[in-house]
Amino acid sequence: MDTLNFFQAINNFVWGPPLLILLVGTGVYLTVRLGLLQIFKLPLALKYLFVKDSDDSGEGDVSSFAALCTALAATIGTGNIVGVATAIRLGGPGALFWMWMAAFFGMATKYSEGLLAIKYRTKDENGQQAGGPMYYLEGGLKNKKLGKILAKSFAVFGIGVAFFGIGTFAQVNAIVTGVSGGFGVPRIIVAVLLTLSVAAVTVGGIKSISRVSEIVVPFMALFYVFGATIILLMDRSATAAAFNLVISSAFNGHAAVGGFAGAGVALALKAGVARGVFSNESGLGSAPIASAAARTNSCVRQGLISMTGTFFDTIVVCTMTGLVLISSGFWNHANLAGAEVTNAAFNNLLTFGGIGGLIVNIGIIFFAFTTILGWNYYGERCTVYLCGVKGIKYFKAIFIFLIAIGPFIRLELIWVVADIVNGLMAIPNLIGLIALSGVIIKETKDYFEELKVKEKKTKTV
Repeated sequence: MDTLNFFQAINNFVWGPPLLILLVGTGVYLTVRLGLLQIFKLPLALKYLFVKDSDDSGEGDVSSFAALCTALAATIGTGNIVGVATAIRLGGPGALFWMWMAAFFGMATKYSEGLLAIKYRTKDENGQQAGGPMYYLEGGLKNKKLGKILAKSFAVFGIGVAFFGIGTFAQVNAIVTGVSGGFGVPRIIVAVLLTLSVAAVTVGGIKSISRVSEIVVPFMALFYVFGATIILLMDRSATAAAFNLVISSAFNGHAAVGGFAGAGVALALKAGVARGVFSNESGLGSAPIASAAARTNSCVRQGLISMTGTFFDTIVVCTMTGLVLISSGFWNHANLAGAEVTNAAFNNLLTFGGIGGLIVNIGIIFFAFTTILGWNYYGERCTVYLCGVKGIKYFKAIFIFLIAIGPFIRLELIWVVADIVNGLMAIPNLIGLIALSGVIIKETKDYFEELKVKEKKTKTV
């Protein structure tokens, strides 16, 4: 058995039915207990993004918006371009539907993670906010021994994701491929420039990373979505047909066609959920690490803001990519894989001056770069939990070294390893979310009852 097949076997075990059931089941469970909060409270959550409140004046290192942008920097990455293409290539158009379902229930999961991040956060030796699953697992679970074991497991797997999963190799390879293929720059030069850029930003910690994220994340998302929207509007009949194919394939599977080998419902579901989680990270426990740095007094308010991250990432950005791929017909091309599929689809549908491919390449570069920054922070916080602030310099040194060698790692192996460490990271976090669901429900109920009282007082004044 060669290396790739060995890791693929591990990946198939990790991402077997138990984890998929736990992942989606946790989202379904929280959705029911929270009364479909991701539907009824989404308008309020979107409002909180842009309207400041007295809750925003609490302790924290950065604003709630900056914390969300940092989390989005880590989530809106190659998963939105390469990951969607890979999911549809494996599971057919129906995989996009299951990405939507994973995102819908994942919004309740992401809300809960953001809430607990503020509820149980603390400060490190440097006076910076420290929070995330490590802290709510250790501080929230009644069984303290189990809580510590789960917290340390999460931190170890979190560093693994930062080093070998979402944080480095997948993003670096995407950037190098985009710059080298799109602009003809030699790989070694891209590797050097990327390494220096990452080092320059990450040295400044959360404040430096959030400043860059606040500027780059909204710009890159709007730029990419605008280009995809133009394509979809140019041929609305093809877009409608693509949407219908997504729905029908989700429940009936998809027969072999072109270079596509065919896929049943089970394979579409697995590909959609796995790639959906890789993209929006709901249930992984990564986003609450950034949420914990938010300047706020309300854990519920931050939870609502955190929830919008999954909405923007999957319901908006991934949907755009998926519909462009399917409407173009390139999703089943035998000789294209990863970013090449998306590039070809955009180029084919937006031919003027090669602008379609330019949108994809620029999108990949920005998406992947900000994901690297976000995961540098996540890995750093996991390191602080395990080793204290003295471990930060060693973490950063290893992280930057891995960025430097990332362009020369085999692509197929990158995605398999990324999936493995993602799955292992999710397990302790999901256990913690279920165990602390009572806290989540109580905090949510108390907040909205207080909100009703405030609204009544405002009306009577």
